Amino acid sequence: MITFTSTLPDDVFLKLGEVSKRFSLPKNKIIERALSIYLEQLNKAEYIKSYKRAADDEDVFSIAEEGMEDYFQQLNG
Repeated sequence: MITFTSTLPDDVFLKLGEVSKRFSLPKNKIIERALSIYLEQLNKAEYIKSYKRAADDEDVFSIAEEGMEDYFQQLNG
């Protein structure tokens, strides 16, 4: 495991301490879980953004349309 040292604003550190005591969890575990969730959300946002871009792309739309036509023909063939 890699050791990481960082600084936090005083108010965030105090809140972290309160949550740590309330739930009897080490601060590093809370930070680890929070960071993991945040990184997952960033990844999801990136996917959403790319799908929205693809939805506005005429070439992607044409390719999808052609693929649906082929699929329809296979179902009826």
